[in-house]
Amino acid sequence: MRSIHKKAPAICFALLGSLFAYNSSYAQTYPPVETQPANTKYKPAFAGQTRIAGVKTKTPYSVTVLSKTLERPWGITRLPDGRFLITQKLGTMVIVTPEGKVVKKITNLPAVVADGQGGLLDVNLDPQFATNKMIFWDYSEQTSAGTLLAIAKGKLSADESKIENIEVIYRATPAYNKGSLQFGSRIVFDKNGNLFVSTGERSGADIRMQAQSLSSSIGKIIHITKTGKPVPNGPFAKTPNARPEIYAYGLRSPEGLAINPTTGELWESEFGPRGGDEINIMRPGKNYGWPVVTYGIEYSGEKVGDGIQQKEGVQQPIYYWDPVVSPSGIAFYNSNVIPEWKGNLFVGGLSSMHIVRLVIKDNKVVGEERLLKDEGERFRALSVGKDGALYAITDGGRFYRIAKK
Repeated sequence: MRSIHKKAPAICFALLGSLFAYNSSYAQTYPPVETQPANTKYKPAFAGQTRIAGVKTKTPYSVTVLSKTLERPWGITRLPDGRFLITQKLGTMVIVTPEGKVVKKITNLPAVVADGQGGLLDVNLDPQFATNKMIFWDYSEQTSAGTLLAIAKGKLSADESKIENIEVIYRATPAYNKGSLQFGSRIVFDKNGNLFVSTGERSGADIRMQAQSLSSSIGKIIHITKTGKPVPNGPFAKTPNARPEIYAYGLRSPEGLAINPTTGELWESEFGPRGGDEINIMRPGKNYGWPVVTYGIEYSGEKVGDGIQQKEGVQQPIYYWDPVVSPSGIAFYNSNVIPEWKGNLFVGGLSSMHIVRLVIKDNKVVGEERLLKDEGERFRALSVGKDGALYAITDGGRFYRIAKK
């Protein structure tokens, strides 16, 4: 950070102090963890929206590589008995113990298009899984018009070797035939047992503006029942020519979704272009701006559109990164095992090759930490175990356990 001249007004010192300190009962703070120059000179909309003060975990913890042999894992969800169900991009699922042993492999799934960012993607369990054994997942599907994101469900067999009675319940359209990028996509359940699913806008300059279109289901959060129907009385249920399943719109590549256990609200991680990675709180009917409003720039270095960062009627991210961390899966820590982590949001970083820890207070980010930054891995998704440990899967096939010593 730039030094402040010794004759600078007292207000400058107060501002500096606010960057590195907050409620002392929370944690000691340090300079921001990001030290590299930003891609742009764009200004945040409010203090603390980016490059917040750093924090460091005080609780001693251990890092264990449980496995190195997963095959391009993408999604992870915890089974009631503490084991994990993990998707692998080429089209299989595996059941893995908390010790990292693969005990089941499921192969009888619909064909996926495992090109680019496509493949077998996220997975989640029906809230009544303990009794009905239903699983929901999404994947890139080939159609005559191109590829699209499909959402399917089926019942895990009694011997856990296959999924039975598979049914595709929803397809995010339009399909796209000029690329294999940015499908989304995460699945979470609301308190009523309905699905929130994030859909990407497919990246192409010729299609990404559909993130702003209410007649398209790409670049959105969609809200559907377990049968794939729009949840009744959605924010656009009575809007002419709008898809009634749309919950929120204006998204680029939403690779992370999680319900905040403290507030019950839906949080999202947004993979931006060069700069402009975001954390958002998804609220019904709201526009999150892409590709009209963004803190990022094109990979070419040019502005995105008119280079606008703020616009009336468009939601601001509660936090953003520039340069990027390339956020993927996210998870709230809701265990008492590591008390200082409770309520924190953990974010898998791809190009940044670390796990982000964000300390949250009153829906604002008040501290940031980088974990496992020396591992050299692209962290794809996260889950909190029954034992209170944080588990992570990586593009390189590793399965990590981060636990209190």
